Formats: sequence, C-alpha cells, structure tokens
Amino acid sequence: MKFDTSGFSKEELLDIYDKLLLPRLIEEKMLILLRQGKISKWFSGYGQEAVSVGSAFVMNPDEYMLPMHRNLGIFTTRGVPLNRLFSQFQGKMNGFTKGRDRSFHFGSKEHNIVGMISHLGPQMGIADGIALATKLQKENKATLVVTGDGGASEGDFHESVNTAAVWDLPVIFMIENNQWGLSTPSSEQFRCDQFIDKGIGYGMETEQIDGNNILDVIRGLRNVTARVRETGKPVLTEMITFRMRGHEEASGTKYYPEGLQDEWAKHDPIVNYESFLVESGVLTEEDKEKKRKELKELINAEWNTALEEPEVSSSIEDELNDVYASFDFEEVKPAGEKNEMRFVDAVSDGLREAMKKHDGLVLMGQDIAEYGGVFKITDGFVEEFGKERVRNTPLCESAILGAGLGLSIKGQKAMVEMQFADFVSEGITQICNNLAKIHYRWGQNADVVVRMPTGAGVGAGPYHSQSNEMWFAHIPGLKIAYPAFPEDAKGLLLTAFEDPGPVMFFEHKALYRSKTGNVPEGYYNQPFGKASLVREGEDITIVTYGMGVHWAMDYLDQNPNINADLIDLRTLVPLDTETVYQSVQKTSKVIILHEDTLFGGFGAELAAQITEHCFEYLDGPVKRVASIDSPVPFAGNLEKEFLPNERFAKAVKELLDY
Repeated sequence: MKFDTSGFSKEELLDIYDKLLLPRLIEEKMLILLRQGKISKWFSGYGQEAVSVGSAFVMNPDEYMLPMHRNLGIFTTRGVPLNRLFSQFQGKMNGFTKGRDRSFHFGSKEHNIVGMISHLGPQMGIADGIALATKLQKENKATLVVTGDGGASEGDFHESVNTAAVWDLPVIFMIENNQWGLSTPSSEQFRCDQFIDKGIGYGMETEQIDGNNILDVIRGLRNVTARVRETGKPVLTEMITFRMRGHEEASGTKYYPEGLQDEWAKHDPIVNYESFLVESGVLTEEDKEKKRKELKELINAEWNTALEEPEVSSSIEDELNDVYASFDFEEVKPAGEKNEMRFVDAVSDGLREAMKKHDGLVLMGQDIAEYGGVFKITDGFVEEFGKERVRNTPLCESAILGAGLGLSIKGQKAMVEMQFADFVSEGITQICNNLAKIHYRWGQNADVVVRMPTGAGVGAGPYHSQSNEMWFAHIPGLKIAYPAFPEDAKGLLLTAFEDPGPVMFFEHKALYRSKTGNVPEGYYNQPFGKASLVREGEDITIVTYGMGVHWAMDYLDQNPNINADLIDLRTLVPLDTETVYQSVQKTSKVIILHEDTLFGGFGAELAAQITEHCFEYLDGPVKRVASIDSPVPFAGNLEKEFLPNERFAKAVKELLDY
C-alpha cells in the first residue's frame, strides 16, 4: 500500500496513527471480553478503521455524523469518553442509554453524533433533516451519514439520496462497501459495478476512495467536505474496504471463499500504515511499542472504571417518565372573537398560527406548496411563509419523516403531512422505531407532528379510507390526537406543535367540509388527555372520538328520550380515563363507538380498562360498536354496511334493555 504524505506534517501523521490504533486495540479487548461473556455482542469494524477514523478526522466537531455499527473509530476520534463508551457496552447507567440499548445504538448531542437503529436505512433520512436545518440556519456545514453496501439496497437509501439531490442538501452519503451484507455477497445485493455509478441517476457528484488507506481517506474526504460546504449540495462517496470478521461475532465467516480474508489482510489499514511510518522514520519501533502499551493501559483503566459502576438501578416510574419528552403544558385560552369555520379551515388556521409562533417550524408533504395540498389546507402558505418552510416533497414518506427528526435534532420543529393516512405505512419504521423511541433511548426529543387525513364515508375505497389510529396507539412514545370539532382541531393542533415529542394528528376527511363550528381567532391551545363531555345524562355512557361523536349526536337528537353522557375522548394517548370512569360510575352502562374495525380496535383497550377499574359499578356488559372486520369497500352500499353507525342504534337499545 502506497501512502502520499504531501500536505501532512509529521505531527499530523502521528496523530492519525494514534487515532487509528485506538479503535483496533479497543476491539481486541472487546473480542476477549466477548469470549469471557463480559459483553453480550460485538459488531466488528476490524479492517475498516480507516473509514471511521478518517471521516471523523476530517469532519468539523460541530458537524453532525451519523455512524453505523462498525464505526467505533468515529466515536473515539470524536472524543467520546472511553469509560462512558464502555459503560454503554456493559449496559450501565453511565452509558448513553441508561442500559436501554446496546453497542452503538445511541447518540450524543455533545459530540454531534446520531446513533443508528437496527433498521439501517432510516439513518439517511435523519441526515437529510439535519442538513436541511443547517441550510435554513445558514450554516456552512456538511453532514455525513454512513451506510453499507447492504443498507444501500433499502428503499430508504433511494428516498433519502433522491431527496437530498432534489433539495440540494449538504449531505455526504458515505457507503462503506465492505463486500458483504451479513452472509450475502455484493453480487447478490446489486448489479452495478460500483456504487458511484448510482450518482448519475440522482444527478449527484460522486467520489470513490480506497477505504483502507487512511491518508487517501482523509485527503479524499477533505476534497468532498470542501465541495459540499461550498456548493451546499450532496456527494455520494464510496469507500472500498472489507469486513474481516463476521457480521457479528456469533455469525462467523465460514461463508467466505477460502483465501479471501488472507488476500484482504494484505490491505489491513493499521498494519500497512504502521509499517509505512516505521519504514519512513516517522515512527520508531520503540515509540510504536510504547504507544501500544500506553493505549492498552488506558483502555484497561477505562474499562475497569466502567466495570466498577453499579448495575442499572431503575424503577417503573423512571422508565415511564423517559418515554415522552418533558412537556409542561401552559394553557392559552381563546381571546379573539369566534367565527364560524369549517373543520378544514380550522386545521388550516391552526397551522397558520403555529407557523407564526414557531419560526423554526417547517411543513413538508406531497403537493402542499403552491398547490396547497389535496385538501387545500396549506393553500396560500407559500406566499405567506416561503418555500423554504413550506416544502413539496418527492413521493416518499420514510425519508421525509426522518428529515423531520433531523430538523428536531437541530432544534427546529417539523410537520409531515401524509396525503392520506393510509400512506403512512411507507414510513412506519421512522415513526415507530425512530420518532417514538429516540427520547427513551438517549434523551433526544422528536419534535414532529404527523398529520393524518383519515376515515371512510367518502367512497374512496380500501387505500384512502382506513382508520389506522391503532397502528400507533400501541407504540410507547407516540401521542395521538383525534378531534371531532373545528374548535378542538385548531386548539389540539397548536398543542401538538408545542409538545416536543411526536404527535400523530388524525383529521377525519369526511368532517373537513361537512362540519362547521365557532372557532376563536388567534392563538389558543387545549390540553392533551382531557376528554370533552358533549352531552350529559343518567341512562348510559357513550364513549367515542372523531366521526363517532357526530354519529352519536345524531342518534341522541333522534332519540330525545335517551339521556346519555356522550364523551368525546379528543386524544387517545394520553387517555382521559378519569372522565370515563366517573361517567360509568354514574350511569352503570357504557357503550364504545368507533369507526375503526372491531377486532383490536381502540374500543377493546378501553373496554378492558373499564372492566378492570369499574366492574362493580356495571349493570351490563361493556358494549363495543365498530366497523366490520374487512377492508373499507368502495361501493356506497357496501361502505354503508361496513360502517357502524346504523348498528349503533341496535346496540344502545340492547344495552339499555339489559
């Protein structure tokens, strides 16, 4: 291996050597500890250290890096304290996740590092959001995100790279091409000769670098980072390297062809660089041994420091407290005059008030800019707030949800509109595994509101009509709002933007232009977790939300002899069980109505809680009325049969007669 030292001082060459050697010696220690059962798992970066160390050596400390599980050198070069790193490996409280996640599945705000999740690809969308924030904040910075030759097969790769290209985002997409995805060779992962060929399709500049030559890595990335900072545009960078050990140690390398590892061992980044320094007189044999001894002593000392820390001691209360970012709600009561508004206009007005209050709020979605969105909710927003903050997105969900998280990491707020709630399935990993878990894992808030036009009754068929709130109600870390009235839609939406955590905000499409209400002008908010008692009575308790509230109101208007407590939940998470329990204790009979299908719907959870906490007050079974357990049909007569509102009347009568 040849090393070109032009532009490097002797001191810098030795500094690079120190930084390159440290992760290798740590890994040697970890492999011993793994065999001793003192750590549970290890993902090896053996032979790939030059990629990690070189990239962290080049990137400025205030620029974000998003590494993967073979990038120990990024963490060490960035100066992450070894005792904390080792605490993380041991699952100790002094680690970065309080024992809640392992190895490199963490981030550090102090070191501008955003850790990975096991799904790999979603990391790249976050990089887009961070880069977008640096652009909006007029910072001359690059963002570097790492993925592998396997991870580059995922849809997130295409979505994120394409979005960065379309939006001219200063992102370095660094592909660690180590020839294998677990046991699958590159020949079974992709058909292109090299990853830089992909850049042409995205209209993006590319760079291919020998990832085992530390000086080539540093020189090449210095050119790339300078280009990205100067142009503000992304670059696709391919690092040619090799994974010397298994995907993780337990998987082994028996699937490697015989002699392959021996061939790549000749390209070992540390052995080659160390030999070069000795041969060129930059490093003496004595200094080499001394340096190895010093680093090993440091590693042992830091490991022992972490080892002496007590085991994680926590309580259920502590665990639950960290699921959601802290939010001290301060009520802002309506002060302006009330105007009659349609539901759709109240949502639009809420968005406009949020944009005025939060300078860092960015709206993202398909066709939401000049076109104003398919429901015209953001019509006129580009003229008022500009295209930087009201952004049309490519046809992708995952990358944009990830970008919302990236904006949040840089201190901004994001709204992501699903054109229809049904389409959210394309971004389920970002929502359920990134947005929902990131605060619990390492204390990073996800200040993202996901707007979800939902519901049937408009003849839109099975892919534009689903009620999918229960996809998310089960996921700790997500809050779910589902207003039924225009005034609540505006007030709850403004609260959603105040909340530093992720909120799924459901808006029933059939309510958009069919329901009106008196909505206060100006800014006000409403608390989450506080249900509304729409009607009061002694005979029965009706618990519902969204369109169900209007079905129940229509039924009660048609049956004035029935005196019911009608409870509009308004938010499903957090859930106002207190109001529900008080009503059930008063009426002794309860029926739950929702548009979602019956099996596994929200009514099942609510019925279980009522039965558990109010059993002695009940004078009849807890009834549930919901849509039938089928996809939403298109034809009007079939959709009418699918929905629960006509079956509701029969169920109420049966319960009252019980």
